[in-house]
Amino acid sequence: MHILLGGTGHVGSAAALRLLEMNEPVTVVSRSDAARDEWEQRGARLAVADVLDTDALREVLRQGSRAFLLNPNADIATDTDAQEKRTVASILKALQGSGLEQVVVESTMGAQPGARLGDLNVLYEFEQGLQRQAIPASIIRAAYYMSNWDMSLDAVRESSRLETMLPADLAIPMVAPQDLGEAAARLLTAPRGEQGVHYVEGPQRYSANDVAEAFARALNRTVEVVVTPRDQWIAAYRKIGFSEAAAESYARMTAVSVDSGFETPAATERGNTTLGAYVEAVVHQKA
Repeated sequence: MHILLGGTGHVGSAAALRLLEMNEPVTVVSRSDAARDEWEQRGARLAVADVLDTDALREVLRQGSRAFLLNPNADIATDTDAQEKRTVASILKALQGSGLEQVVVESTMGAQPGARLGDLNVLYEFEQGLQRQAIPASIIRAAYYMSNWDMSLDAVRESSRLETMLPADLAIPMVAPQDLGEAAARLLTAPRGEQGVHYVEGPQRYSANDVAEAFARALNRTVEVVVTPRDQWIAAYRKIGFSEAAAESYARMTAVSVDSGFETPAATERGNTTLGAYVEAVVHQKA
């Protein structure tokens, strides 16, 4: 049995669906019972557990032999760094005595030591914690999620403007959730003892200009890229509901990523989903 955290999100659900296509047994972990019927109709089980309830999470993990671990995003109105460190600690503690033989973990390409760097240092600490425990762990360092652009669709529809903090012409590694799900399913079904770091991105790199062009084609209109100046990043995050602490952390994460040019190793695994195909599907789904 494969146990999947984050199974109702973009990447976790993609991994679960791919495993079901492979006729593998799947249990999706969710904080609520709302999606039970949907997953049971697909052939999966759904287990309700809060990742902060370490004992309950451990009991769910004991029902399987392999698990996909994803640290859930904290409520942006909170101190996200503090909250996400709490969930990392709970997940790592739940692994103790779980009986799992293998885990696959979702991380990010930019994971690095530091403080107040949003997901970058939190997921790095997650990786380090996994390497200190006994269960073999495969780590997926994922490129920038194409699904991060989903929230821009309504604004683009209304104003034909794509707002971003990224330089308009900076081509960065991006990846679709389904390609990450494919990678996760492959690693979950790999021979026992598989471990190491796997960098996963899409078929090519894309810029904000490319995203605007993809929206323009899908919506049949012109889309303008509007770049938010660096000195307005914190205010921009605050405007969409981030706490002061979270806004500062995410602004630092954005700066580190942009300044590094989203550098990645030469050896990355390539998914097949293009940005254009991904955006077209999202626009069609939300039509």
